[in-house]
Amino acid sequence: MEALISLIGEINGIVWGPAMLALLAGTGLYLTLGLKLTPQRKLLYGFSMLWRGRKSTEEGDISPFNALMTALSATVGTGNIAGVATAVFLGGPGALFWMWVIALVGMATKFCEAVLAVRYREKDALGNHVGGPMYYIKNGLGEKWKWLGVLFAIFGMLAGFGIGNTIQSNSVADALNSSFSIPPLATGIIIAVLVALVLLGGIKRIGEVAGKLVPIMAIFYVGGGLIILIMHADKIPEAFSQIFYYAFNPSAAAGGFAGATVWMAMRFGIARGVFSNEAGLGSAPIAHAAAQTNNPIRQGTVAMLGTFIDTIIICSITGLVIMVTGAWQSGENGAPLSALAFSQGLPGVWGQYIVSIGLAVFAFTTIIGWSFYSEKCTQFLFGERSNLPFRLLWIIAIPLGTLPGIDLNSLWLVADTLNAMMAIPNLIALLLLSPVVFKMTKDYFADPANYLNK
Repeated sequence: MEALISLIGEINGIVWGPAMLALLAGTGLYLTLGLKLTPQRKLLYGFSMLWRGRKSTEEGDISPFNALMTALSATVGTGNIAGVATAVFLGGPGALFWMWVIALVGMATKFCEAVLAVRYREKDALGNHVGGPMYYIKNGLGEKWKWLGVLFAIFGMLAGFGIGNTIQSNSVADALNSSFSIPPLATGIIIAVLVALVLLGGIKRIGEVAGKLVPIMAIFYVGGGLIILIMHADKIPEAFSQIFYYAFNPSAAAGGFAGATVWMAMRFGIARGVFSNEAGLGSAPIAHAAAQTNNPIRQGTVAMLGTFIDTIIICSITGLVIMVTGAWQSGENGAPLSALAFSQGLPGVWGQYIVSIGLAVFAFTTIIGWSFYSEKCTQFLFGERSNLPFRLLWIIAIPLGTLPGIDLNSLWLVADTLNAMMAIPNLIALLLLSPVVFKMTKDYFADPANYLNK
């Protein structure tokens, strides 16, 4: 087992090395320029489409609003709490700057993913709309490229059991045990029961639950963070100064912080940013393919908001709270660092409760969101008959992640590696199909009837 973990560690170093980070950032930048900054320029239009998309009678299974909430349910999770803290711990304050950069270009990536997902989606034997990278590879690039879609589906199916399941239940169990002394296995069983109740209803139930829980949990967590920032308003200018300075200069050791090079700031800022907002991984378009919409571009403008909300808003709140409270110099890492920052920022136990409860709800929604992603990958490989067995395996895996002796570091390593392996086929498809998206976007916004007075 140690030899296997060591091998996976070596693979991880390659797939998340300079070449992958350059591919992710380069693809995002290429798509941003090819779209002539449309995602960034049409941000307010995207929010108007989101508001309008709360209800829809167009073709699809769930409303455009619930499609985004489903994508966000899987996206907003431990990466926003533990991932940001890890980026700052390993890369210093400058890592936040590179998280913002990858998020801004990632908006174009997420836009293109959703456009292609709706453009090339199919109806399965059960009458549900299915789509995502495996479908836009097969239908957009042709049967000769189907093997690439198969690779994506294999990696997506397996990755879900790590990043979207056992890691999440382990994180919740640990947080609730430390804050409320709840036995980890009890947490795992309760989560499994709640997830089972949601999964019985399929994508429509998942969309409904996500549509209610995601806005509530985001407001709860962001609200707590904003209170801390208001209380420490005098330290915000210094925090931004450090973020921008250390993005281009090595950060010296301070307190319990070991220091970091500029490359470490770039590497961990980009890697943790992608891990959090999933732009380029190809997961979110699986949810957007189910949206009730007749126009791929409209759903693309809704989808790109996921990256903005996840990283520019929620991750920034976490990072700034860690900075203004001085917790980044404590020597803590991961979720404990975020918990320490919130505890120092708010009096009493309120800060710790915000992180613990926020982490629990974030992780629960990630589990139900990723269940859909991995199920559709499994269905692509084995057909509709695999749906029920997959759901049973998914539910059983949840409490397994809370058992004593689980090596969380190894789980993170495997999941992180599989995420990168998902990204490679998806990024290839995005680059090859980009002319299709560029033309569709240009035609859509060239006709005022498509977007004015709506």
